[in-house]
Formats: sequence, structure tokens, C-alpha cells
Amino acid sequence: MSNIDLIIEERPRDIGDFLVGRLLPFRKKRMVGPFIFIDHMGPTKMGPEHYMDVGQHPHIGLATLTFLLEGEVMHKDSIGTEQKIAPGSVNWMIAGNGVTHTERTPEELRHGSEYMMHGYQIWVALPKDKEDMEPEFHHFDRNDLPRWKDETAEFTLVAGKGYGKESPVPVHSELFMVEIKTQDEYLLHTECQLFGEIGICVVEGAIQACEHHVEKGNMLVSKLDDACSMTLLPNTHIILFGGEPLPEERFIYWNFVSSSNEKLEEAKERWRKKNFPKVKGDDSYVVMPEV
Repeated sequence: MSNIDLIIEERPRDIGDFLVGRLLPFRKKRMVGPFIFIDHMGPTKMGPEHYMDVGQHPHIGLATLTFLLEGEVMHKDSIGTEQKIAPGSVNWMIAGNGVTHTERTPEELRHGSEYMMHGYQIWVALPKDKEDMEPEFHHFDRNDLPRWKDETAEFTLVAGKGYGKESPVPVHSELFMVEIKTQDEYLLHTECQLFGEIGICVVEGAIQACEHHVEKGNMLVSKLDDACSMTLLPNTHIILFGGEPLPEERFIYWNFVSSSNEKLEEAKERWRKKNFPKVKGDDSYVVMPEV
């Protein structure tokens, strides 16, 4: 009997700069553990006619996790952060009661050169008692994260706890995000290593999970407390993520996440009236879609 609850194919979404493959939310699965939103950016070629320029936009009630596989992005936010992120590093921004930020191609890459952009933009819903906390920002280089090998498989614990290790990323709920790359066929076990709901993003290659053969561009969701082992085929790259579900329902509108619809309405009105904190020296303003 299959232990795979759902297979989700990336759905193209236009975010203004380029198309992304959206994995969460999905109509049959709104969240995996506390993870509420995942966009797969690229791989796409950036250049003189096509740089990343995501203007000033707000968030509440969540933490953003930016994880790049190729390329670089300059992050600036309303708490004064200026941080460039490179492949394998983590930008972790806790929006709390309200923050704005921009994401742009770094200046040193804006001189006619071309480069590849590839990565994941992830939102993690905050626990109810942390939704109104003050915003924070944390950056961790690739070498700050726990990394290890098993046979020819290479593991990186990006965030949370798993496989007896803990990432330095300061999360506020029981979660995990693990990157795995393998050269040869590899049998992966998650039992007693990861706890809660498990999502599996196939970045490259393919996996065999129960009776399913799943190739890149798809996400699988394993049944809670019933994770099956899976075989990673040679030269496969996956990301495991998930954790314990939050006890309350979460509502999402545009860039806002909350356990309260009233707080979403308040945030929408604050953005319309331009009452969110601003990124210093930046007068850009992303208009909120009205549905």
C-alpha cells in the first residue's frame, strides 16, 4: 500500500521578473508542517535585459527562507539589513508584526554579464504566539550548516532538526529542511530521522518512492507518521522539508500569513495607506493585488 499521500507538479506562476514553479500552497494541500509557500525560481538566465528587481513589498506572520542553488541576490529590508546571498547559504527573515524588503540582482552583476538564477523562496508560518514578534534577520553561510556524507550521498541540514543534528537557523517550531545530493543509487530512510509531515522536492534526477517513479519538477507529500523509504537514482538532488503541523488554521493573502483573518485585513489596509516600515533609501512600492 502506498505511503505517498500526494504528488504535486510545479505550476507556473508569473512573479513579474520571471516565471517560477509554485509547489505550495496547493488546493489539496495548503501546508506541509509549518511550510505554507514554496516557489522554485529558475533555472533561468539573467542578463542585461532581465535582472531580478523585486521592489519593496511587505510580510507579516511568517519567516522567509531563501535558498539558492545558482546565482546571487541582494536582500535589503526595513530593519536595516543589507545581505547578499550566494548558493548554499541561507537568508532567514522573520517578518513578525510587519517588515518590508527588496530582492535585486547585486550591482556587481549589472554590467552586461549573464548568470544563471536557480533557487527556492520559502515561507514558514510562525506559531500563533510569535506572529506579532519584532522582525529579525539572520544569515548563515554554507559552511555554517551541518553537512555530512553517507556512502556517496551528501546531506546538508538547512534548517531545523533531523538525522540527530540541528541547524543554527533560529526557527520557532518543530521543522526540518534537508538537502540531499547523490552520485550513485541510494536508499534513503526517513523513519526515526525526521518527524512530522514530510515533503520531497525533486530538484534534479528522479526517485522511486513506493510504487511511484517521480522525476524533477514534482513534489511528493508523505503520509503523517508513515514515511516510506525511497530510492534516489544516480545524480539526483532532492530537498526534504516539513515538520509538526501548527494547531491552528493559517490564512494567506498575497504576502501576508496569519491565524487571524482580522490581522490580514489590518495588514492590507496598512499597506494601502503605506504605513509599513520602509527600506532605507528605496522608494519602490509593489501594489497589492485586489481580489
